[in-house]
Amino acid sequence: MQELITKANTLLEALPYIQRFAGATFVVKYGGSFMDSPDEAVRTGVARDVVFLEAVEINPVVVHGGGKRINKALAAAGVESRFVNGLRYTDAATVEIVDRVLSTEINPEIVGLINSLGGVAKGIAGTEIFSCKKHAPHESKGEDYGYVGEVTGVNIAPLEECIAQGITPVISPTARDADGQVYNCNADDAAAQAAIALTAKRLVFMSDVPGLLRDPKDDATLISHLDIAQVDELKKTGVIASGMIPKVDSAVTAINAGVDKVALVNGQIHHAVLLEIFTDKGVGTEIVK
Repeated sequence: MQELITKANTLLEALPYIQRFAGATFVVKYGGSFMDSPDEAVRTGVARDVVFLEAVEINPVVVHGGGKRINKALAAAGVESRFVNGLRYTDAATVEIVDRVLSTEINPEIVGLINSLGGVAKGIAGTEIFSCKKHAPHESKGEDYGYVGEVTGVNIAPLEECIAQGITPVISPTARDADGQVYNCNADDAAAQAAIALTAKRLVFMSDVPGLLRDPKDDATLISHLDIAQVDELKKTGVIASGMIPKVDSAVTAINAGVDKVALVNGQIHHAVLLEIFTDKGVGTEIVK
């Protein structure tokens, strides 16, 4: 009986959030690495959370990554993976492989998984909705990123059409520039720009770490609440570094453009999206203004 009461209390805790967010759009950046997890609960957990959001009349929009799968594909093709300031250096050979892996391999898998669990999802290649410009060189080192794009525009018509029909768009983080060249885009940046264009209430970044840690080796140092005014100082002290830089920068951009809150959560925690959105404490780092 106590177990049933506990379940009822959990539902009641979620109720005000369900009521508050009904009809709102939430953008979820789904780390592609979860698709390759040996743990079935991890592979399906995020997709189940998306189906739950659909069921309570929240409009989820998914932008996915795929770093680990891309690494494997590049290695198989004999192309070296190299990162500059947390972003993948992308030459002509790399961008072709990246586009194929993201848009024709990972994207359909995520769509199929959501649909198999009772949701309704549709895959959309980022090149169909994102426009971009070439990413500027590293501000201090002057290093070039190759065919890495900064998203400059979002064609929201296909996304709004999906939302109106109760369909979850699942988008790969690729884009085209004004000349039609395909670019690899950071998935966090793409998700942030989608959230801004859709005036989303929330943006959730999923990765394989608990959130922002003061000590990357100690999960107990999780920063559960971060005001964007603290970001510059945390960069100077090295707390925000490497792959966390584009996440936090994208979060700041989204918040300054009107997104209420951005969350950094560990997708390997079962139902991390639901725990972050529908509970009082959450499970990761919330970034606010």
